[in-house]
Amino acid sequence: MAKRKWMQKAFGKHPGKLHRRLHVPEDEKIPSRKLTKAEHSSDPSLRREAALAKTGKRLSRKTHRRRHRTSRRS
Repeated sequence: MAKRKWMQKAFGKHPGKLHRRLHVPEDEKIPSRKLTKAEHSSDPSLRREAALAKTGKRLSRKTHRRRHRTSRRS
């Protein structure tokens, strides 16, 4: 059960922290260019946060596509 909830735990700790560090308002999406730049930052914690954000972005798109395909077949 713990393996299934790793993303909820990882994203729920400090909501809005990456937005504040990248100077992006919390009601807007973080541009991918800023995320890429943050991934190459000299600050290790910023690099980890940016990598996690990119992973979450990719996973949410995959699950959305999977749901869409299955609903079309029915």
